[in-house]
Amino acid sequence: MSVREGAPVRYRARCEYDGTDLAGFQLQLNARSVQGELEAALARLNGGERVVVDGAGRTDAGVHAIGQVIAFTYAGGVTGKALERAINSLLPPEIAIRDLRRAPDGFHPRYAARYREYRYTVWNGPRSPLRERTALGIRAPLDVVAMASAGSAFEGRHDFSAFGGAGRSPVRTVHAVRVRRAGRLVTIDVRAHAFLRGQVRRMVAGLLEVGLGKMDADGLRAALAGREPALNGAAAPAKGLCLRHVALGRPRPVDDEEDEE
Repeated sequence: MSVREGAPVRYRARCEYDGTDLAGFQLQLNARSVQGELEAALARLNGGERVVVDGAGRTDAGVHAIGQVIAFTYAGGVTGKALERAINSLLPPEIAIRDLRRAPDGFHPRYAARYREYRYTVWNGPRSPLRERTALGIRAPLDVVAMASAGSAFEGRHDFSAFGGAGRSPVRTVHAVRVRRAGRLVTIDVRAHAFLRGQVRRMVAGLLEVGLGKMDADGLRAALAGREPALNGAAAPAKGLCLRHVALGRPRPVDDEEDEE
């Protein structure tokens, strides 16, 4: 598709993807990624020249998103809804964008994010191939009340060395942890400025230990305070995790610069 050259325009959009068969958001040399597929689509609209796509969060392989925020600068003649439709027509079935709009020059979603919210989904019922594509299947009953109570141990400002990969600083501010049940579906929502790599999935692993009666809230607090890898570094599988929302607004604290999940 050919487009007329024009003045560069900065755009932002929401991005949804099923990460099951993708190697995460960030560009990979020898694997399919969300950034790679978005840039490939934009290159086709841009005469083969690369258009760099920035994201609000570098989700890991297998992690999904419904509320990722992306931004890019594009100088073609296709704009607005026509550009959104053109990009979507060139993306694989696992990825789509919506709400494309102009953004200020220099806008970068990673640095404009006020907070991010992830949801981890557990199917607490009999084997279900469709549900368990984007949820972790657990057959044993989960004590959701105990999990919800224990979740408060993570709230506030803590050193999350025990529940996350190395970063510039292991200190993070978690705004809220909410555990709910709707029938056999259990959801764990975690909101924070930013996360260490793998932090949410390791937090979920701890909460699942509580739900299965293998750990209590005091044990979870002790693990957090201990600074050594909790549960020998165990993390819940990526398939249950989804980046649900990125709130844009005032800059976040400088010690929350790393963001990988």
